[in-house]
Amino acid sequence: MENRGHESGRGRATDQGILYAHLLGEGSSVSEASPGPEGEQGRARWTTADLLSVLRIPLAVAFVLVPSTGWRLSIVAAAAVSDLLDGPLARRLGSSVYGPVVDPIADKVFMAAAVGVVAFSGRLEWYEIVGVLIRDIVATVAFAATFLSNQPRAIPARLSGKAVTTAQILTLVAFLLNSPYLQPIAWATTLIAVFAIWDYQRVAPRAQRRVGL
Repeated sequence: MENRGHESGRGRATDQGILYAHLLGEGSSVSEASPGPEGEQGRARWTTADLLSVLRIPLAVAFVLVPSTGWRLSIVAAAAVSDLLDGPLARRLGSSVYGPVVDPIADKVFMAAAVGVVAFSGRLEWYEIVGVLIRDIVATVAFAATFLSNQPRAIPARLSGKAVTTAQILTLVAFLLNSPYLQPIAWATTLIAVFAIWDYQRVAPRAQRRVGL
């Protein structure tokens, strides 16, 4: 989903935190977190922005369990709004210690659950599902790698990451509306995601910054 700028002290380094430096074997890893100018000491453990991010996890469960198309559209809208607002809240009310981790995890849980429903419907082939989620898959693998790393690093958010998130949301909406354009939108999402992965990989060597979680 949409990211929080690094100037907020809480935002994600990438839209889904693609940790390219580790995957490229450059001797360090890139975390999803984006460090703020302030030190970690004195920062709150939880903030209003964190709670808004965590909200996407029960929304993910609700999306799976609620059969109504109308309710599912409302859930997608609520998840998008929560992601849109948590960044500004973090900038206005202050950042937290756990925000850089909670935010991307909540994003991935929601998107995995929602696209999982699409997968079980059979309306997209397995490789199309993988394509829609490829950015998140790469980010998750890299996040696991950086969790084991001693020197996590972050890449500031980029427009390509935001474009992937927008395309994923459009894919979900097309599915819920039974649109004949579902497959073309899924393929467009895949292409945008592949470009985003390349884009972050391209800037990783000069854009990565040390993160202290």
